[in-house]
Amino acid sequence: MASIKINTNKVKDNEQRKALKSWVNSNYCGSIIAGTGFGKSRCGVVALVRSIEDIDGARGLVLVPTTQLKDQFADEFHKWGYTDMLDRVDILCYQSAYKLQDQHYRVVICDEIHLGLSPKYRKFFNNNTYDRLLCMTATLPEEPDYKVLLDTLAPTVYTITLDECVNLGLVAPYEIHCLPVPLTPDESAEYKKINNSFVYWKYQLGQFDAFSEAQRIIRDKNAAPADKQAAAQFYRAIRMRKGIVDHAQLKLSAAQYVVEETLLEDLNAKILIFSGSNGFTDLLAEATAPMSAVYHSGKTKKQKEAALDNFKNGDINVLCSTKALNQGFDVQNADYGIICGLTSKSLSMIQRVGRLLRFKDGKKSKIMIFYVPNSQEEKWLKSAVKSLNNVVWETINYE
Repeated sequence: MASIKINTNKVKDNEQRKALKSWVNSNYCGSIIAGTGFGKSRCGVVALVRSIEDIDGARGLVLVPTTQLKDQFADEFHKWGYTDMLDRVDILCYQSAYKLQDQHYRVVICDEIHLGLSPKYRKFFNNNTYDRLLCMTATLPEEPDYKVLLDTLAPTVYTITLDECVNLGLVAPYEIHCLPVPLTPDESAEYKKINNSFVYWKYQLGQFDAFSEAQRIIRDKNAAPADKQAAAQFYRAIRMRKGIVDHAQLKLSAAQYVVEETLLEDLNAKILIFSGSNGFTDLLAEATAPMSAVYHSGKTKKQKEAALDNFKNGDINVLCSTKALNQGFDVQNADYGIICGLTSKSLSMIQRVGRLLRFKDGKKSKIMIFYVPNSQEEKWLKSAVKSLNNVVWETINYE
């Protein structure tokens, strides 16, 4: 066995022990809901190793959402001195594991479990057996049926919020600045037109719960053509409305200005930028060139690895991403964050903030969120940050 690496952060050690003890006391079935920097992956490795050591020949399984996290989880076994255990562990993505049939594992570890609860992926839990189950995520899933399923599979046994992690010194303190970015006159006119269409189709579906009705119609193969049209036009209006705010021209200008001013003050600053679409991510990278690179699903694995390596090594100062960096990545030494695209999921905000809140000797992280006022995006933002501390709502004078 490789030499075991000691974690010198005693507070983190103690919290991880509390979480694992809660899991053991719950008959080895439960979920850990922990903010970024807590060390969920280490908890998963320790839980799996201790479990499969109990029985000769027993096997364990780690489920993750992406191939990058497969490699990252394997690295955790090496990091903590359990390299030899990899021979008794399968590490699979949810999109592969749901196809398994009649497999039995001593213990199953589900990382980023909120992504593994979709109707397709949950087939794994129906078609295979296991003795112990540990699920991990930063926050509970927002979808009601996902919450019910997770509570059935693995009830919450331990919770620590993002701000509690900050207060315990597990991750850096932070400031979040919410900055309004208005639409141009042309963008505003187009947004108003599309929003009128959204309102019209919403009332056609039923003003009190149009979203549920649209989903029901889409699932119903025998739905009337008029109903199918209403549901399709309703979702089309949502996509088009979001597209306008995601690509707001002044967001590009504001992000470019912040990057330039930040690098004037600190030539070695590391800045992460998130946007709402791959196309706008590319535009952000162009606007901040040559000190930037792109990391999103439209790039090859080789291109993404090069971008991440160049950012970590200091060859570039700015890394622009869409969603690919949301889940589980430890982007080392990032000092500043800019978020230019929001979704209805509060979890996405927590994940993105988490890319910045790693332990950095107490150095404060600064996160700027650009949003279009009086739009759905503003409502999403208010909902996403309501549980966070250190949030400041700013004003900007555009001349």
